[in-house]
Formats: sequence, structure tokens, C-alpha cells
Amino acid sequence: MLRTIGGTAVGDFRDRVRRPAYAVTLLAAVGLGYLAVPDAGTRMVIMYIGEHRGAYGSAYVGTVTALASALWLTLGGFYVVRGTVARDERTGVGRLVAATPLRTPAYLAGKFLANTMVLASMVGVLAVTAAVLQVARGEDRWVDPVALLVPFAVLALPLVAVTAAAALLFETTPVLRGGVGNVAWFVVWLIGAIGGMSERAPLDLVGTGHVVRDLRATMTERGLWQPDYSFSLGLTEVPEPLKTFPWDGFALTPDLLAGRAALVLVAVAVALLPAVWFARFDPARGRPRKPARSAPAHEAAPEPAYAYRGLPVTAPVRGRTFGRLLAGELALVLRDAGRWWWLVAAALSAVALAVPADAVAPVALPLAWVWPVLLWSRLGTRPRLAGVEGLIGAYPSPHRRLLAEWTAGFAVTALVGLVPLARMVLAADAAGASAWLAGALLIPSLALAAGTVSRTPRVFQAVYPPLWYGAFNGLAPLDFMGAVPGGPHPVALAVVAVLLLAAAAVTGPARRLAA
Repeated sequence: MLRTIGGTAVGDFRDRVRRPAYAVTLLAAVGLGYLAVPDAGTRMVIMYIGEHRGAYGSAYVGTVTALASALWLTLGGFYVVRGTVARDERTGVGRLVAATPLRTPAYLAGKFLANTMVLASMVGVLAVTAAVLQVARGEDRWVDPVALLVPFAVLALPLVAVTAAAALLFETTPVLRGGVGNVAWFVVWLIGAIGGMSERAPLDLVGTGHVVRDLRATMTERGLWQPDYSFSLGLTEVPEPLKTFPWDGFALTPDLLAGRAALVLVAVAVALLPAVWFARFDPARGRPRKPARSAPAHEAAPEPAYAYRGLPVTAPVRGRTFGRLLAGELALVLRDAGRWWWLVAAALSAVALAVPADAVAPVALPLAWVWPVLLWSRLGTRPRLAGVEGLIGAYPSPHRRLLAEWTAGFAVTALVGLVPLARMVLAADAAGASAWLAGALLIPSLALAAGTVSRTPRVFQAVYPPLWYGAFNGLAPLDFMGAVPGGPHPVALAVVAVLLLAAAAVTGPARRLAA
């Protein structure tokens, strides 16, 4: 069985590394490593404690890069590795798996190992990047392989295993396998990774607590520690370049090693848990699907060539106006907005009416502009998901259809943000209204570009929540809603929105020419 699991994992890993997305992922890992070890004179840093950081020796460079990878790969890595089970189902491999004697636990174990190998390869690239940057920064050019690699093995790899297992659990759980799971993981990440960095947190998931205690002890010995010093892990701008002190790394205590080993065991258990309910593509074990509703006799005529999922709204019939095309696209966008979606949207509008005027931009508008994330994420992806990409590609005016789809996304954005906009207009808040307009232009453009380029909702679902979270928490460079002063100018955001829309417009024709 071990040979079977290993063969399944290696084959799946090889299939993934041949994809262009894997190369992009490795380049992103190199970029993360570069940010983790910035130039000594910069004010943008990943980790600091008080006004200080460790000197760029192997121990500190390895630790800060490992902590950054543990923090960010648990978020981005989840979206990178999930989708393999759905791919097996979509490509027909699942039916072959169901016909083999391969048991469900072995299949899940192989997928878990493949996920772990993909993320571990990113950790390996980060380790190499850390060694190169240590030499390049010049504070200590002697690379100690043990001091550099131990933080990756102890801090990063256990969380990589947890992320790989969580991606598999979400994929095999019906409620979590779609966009709901993608958004839910962002919430889980915030609670577990960000909340776990607090010294008062019950579980030190990332390992920052142990590292901070060692840093604090070293600073106390050198007379550098101050009671008001705090620890930060994440991309932050500091007022002045940080002061440095030599640091030999954290101690490998039995408690630390036992805790990290426990994380790996938990990851294995989580990865194998779906064997209880996962049918392994066997239709005899799955729930029977409801038969499709047969159309009445007067509706039995063939659908227009460009209709999909029973909605003949984008068919390029000569004489149809842009208004009818827009109405069809809007119906598609709102198709998944059920009764509860509208009730929550109404509740958010009521909140926007009730909050004080100074809380409209920083509170009410962000709450309104996070709720439709799953609706936005489907922009640009429906033709592929519905299996009619080839038909839509033959549309005589593709840019017109693209504009109708973008306008439908803009309409949803404006609808949920209408009450905050009204409050701004009534308060004569011209700056707030301008920021609102720029954000309303940017969101559907970002969603449409992400969906058109990637052909999957998962990219927008992975990108937008962190962007929104940064804006909601006052990170000015990411503020696309005007929530805090000092954010990007509305004109700059509008230009970015136009560029994203242009990228979406040229992607389709370029893809067809390449094919």
C-alpha cells in the first residue's frame, strides 16, 4: 500500500509541476523571500520587535523567512493546492479510480502527500532564496546550513502539512468544496495564524511565541528590551530603519518539537478524515442526483447556441440590444443570490443607515463590499464552468458581451453599496463619494480580469479577501474604498480598473490565437 500511495503522490506532483501555474507559484515564493529579508535601509519590513531586528546571520534570516512562509503559505498555499480532486472528477480520472482496487484512505493519503510536496517545494525555494539574500545583504556572509534550515523544518513544514490536509478536507466536503470553502479558509486563517501570534493565544500554531521569547531573552541580556516593545510579523512600514543585534537562533526544546510533531499528526488525521464520507467517485456510494426538470412541450425547442445552464440570455441573435444582453448577464450574476443572501444584504444596508456618519466609509462600506465576493468571483469564468467556452468564443462581438458582464458586476457592487453612497452624498462628502466610485469600478474589473485570465473563481476568492482585510484594517496602500486617509487616489484606482478591464478584453482573443 505504501508503494501505491507513494506512486499516486509522485504522479500527481509531477502533473502539477508541469503546469505554468507552478512556475508562477515558485516565482511568488522568491518574491516572498525577498520581502522577508529587505535591504537594511528600507522601512518596509516583515518582522521586528520594538525598534530592533536580528542581524542578517543564518539563524535570523532562516527564522524570519520560515515564519513568513509559515504565515503566508498557509493562506496562498491553500488555494494553490486545492482543486486536484475536482480535476480528477472533471477529467474522468475519478471514474478510473473508482474502478480500481485503490481504497479511499490510500487515495486521500496520496493526494495529501502530493499537496505537501508542492508546498514543501515552495519552502525549499524560500530556503535557497534566504541563503542568497543573506550573502547579498552583506551583514554576515557566512551561511550556516544547519542554522538556516532548522527554522524551515521546525516552523514552516508542519504548517505546510496542515494546509495540505485542510485543502483536501475542504475539497471532499460538499459544503466547503466551492467558493464558500475558499472564503471560509480565509476566516480560519485569520483566527488561527494571525490570532495565534498573540502571546495569550492558547495554541502557538505559527511558532512565533517560542521565537519571541528567545528574541526577548537576547535583547534583555544586551540591555535592549523595553516593556512597551511589541512583536510584529507581516509586511509593515516602520517610521525609521530598524536597529540590529546579533542573534544565534531559538532553542530546540522538547516542548517545541513535541508541539510541531503534534501538528503533523493532526494534519495526517485531517487528511484521512474524509474517508468516512468521501465516495471516491463511486456513483453507487454517492447521493443520487435529482433528475433534470423536463421542459413543457412548448419549451422543448432547442436552446439558442449560446445559452447555458438553462439560461438562453447571451445568445448572439441579430437584433438583440445591449440592454437585453445586460439583463441576461445580470440574471446570471444574481442567479446564486438566494433568499438568505438578500436578507443579509438588507441587514448590511440597515447597518449603513444606523452607524454614525464617520463610520460609513471605514465600517459600513467595507461590510457591504465583502458580502458579494462569491458573486463577483464568477465573472469571467462561466463559459468554461458551463462547458460552452468554444461557443462563446464564436460570439460576433465578444467585447460587447464582456462589457455587459462587467456592467452586471458593477451593478451588483453599486447595489450593495448604495446606502453608504447615499449617506456620503447627504453629508456632502465628495472625497468619500469619489473613493466609492473608484472602488465600485475596481472590484468588478479585478473580478473579471482574474476570472478571464485564470478561468476559475478561485483566484479572485483568494486575492480579494486579503485585499479587503488590509483596507478594512487601515493599511493605506491597499485601501481601495477610502476607508482611511492616505490611500490611493481615486483617479489612480480608476486607471487600474481600466487596465484590468483591458487585460480581460485581450485575454480571450489571445487565448484563441494561441490555441
